[in-house]
Amino acid sequence: MENWPELEAKYYMQVVARTPVTLVRGRGARVWDDQGRAYLDFVGGWAVDSLGHSPKVVADAVAKQARTLIQTSNQFYTVPQIQLARLLVENSCCDRVFIGNSGLEANEAAVKLARRYGALNLGGAYEVITALGSFHGRSLAMTAASGQASFHQPYEPVPSGFVNVKYDDIEAIKAATTDKTCAVMLEPVQGESGVNVPADDYLKKVRAWCDEKGILLILDEIQTGIGRLGALFGYQVYGAEPDIMTLAKGLGSGVPIGAVLAREKAAVFTLGDHGATFAGNPLTCAAAVAVMDYILANDLPGHVAEVGKYLMPALQGLKAKYPFITDVRGRGLLAAVEFAGDIGQQVLLACLERGLLINRVKPNAIRLMPPLIIGRDEVDRAMGVLDGVFSGITG
Repeated sequence: MENWPELEAKYYMQVVARTPVTLVRGRGARVWDDQGRAYLDFVGGWAVDSLGHSPKVVADAVAKQARTLIQTSNQFYTVPQIQLARLLVENSCCDRVFIGNSGLEANEAAVKLARRYGALNLGGAYEVITALGSFHGRSLAMTAASGQASFHQPYEPVPSGFVNVKYDDIEAIKAATTDKTCAVMLEPVQGESGVNVPADDYLKKVRAWCDEKGILLILDEIQTGIGRLGALFGYQVYGAEPDIMTLAKGLGSGVPIGAVLAREKAAVFTLGDHGATFAGNPLTCAAAVAVMDYILANDLPGHVAEVGKYLMPALQGLKAKYPFITDVRGRGLLAAVEFAGDIGQQVLLACLERGLLINRVKPNAIRLMPPLIIGRDEVDRAMGVLDGVFSGITG
């Protein structure tokens, strides 16, 4: 049998600290490794596998489309792309959509839209205010947009035009707004820096400020969109509609796709302003149509809200039981457990030994982002594993 980690170390760029397991098969909320061992998956492809692993509706849609038409370029109309555009617009507050290949591409397009809007309507304003602790992608521009200095330092000088301010602080946004500001770009809940949940009225205050100043509100819903927080989109949880919204991750349930949506006033791209060869190809769009149809037909956001109400008290119970747990936070099926010390990796490996996959989001915190289809029984099993792991930790 091949030694896959050894081959990875030989051939692959070393950019990811991998968990020591090679996954070869998945079904629903479970995966199996190359030794045949099963795991309950509370990583979900980093909040991607919205319908679980290898969902039949997606597999069937991809197989059918692959036998029909895979790629044409955007020189031509294609049916799945237009079907997906209709689904996204008719179920959101937005009016237009451009479908790309990833969350990174969606965020790049969002910033391009905002700068174009600033050039046309705000006297050339081009700066975008983002939040400390944010994560918007790993291109040079989105590295600069992400409010994490450790991401900037290896690639300096990073592109200008981004101002990073404290998250969940409307006064910080107000103080940073100048005549150069064209937009504010925020995640409804910050995922990559530890599942930071804002005050319930934060986004409403930001929305009101953007309206007052005539600037755009961009919501990066790469991680929070498509049901993750217990509503189809995170903005619906907080009651603050964006001018521009980005989606990816759960939209394809494992098939790589992204989208930028905009209200009519912000949809200022014209012919030739934006595009990509593979953007909105029939194969990925057919998969996303199947995902959206399933989510809407089965009210998966409502299911997430209910299971989330079961998950969070269970995590709070563990916090009450173990003093080294300093915080539990989250919305829907996006949650984090924070510790007094840097034991995140220890917890991850102990969970792995017990058949549970989790994410170490920070040295002192783990993140849970399971498929949206999980039920209470799977939550119970995961909590039982965590309880067993925590019981063996001293300090």
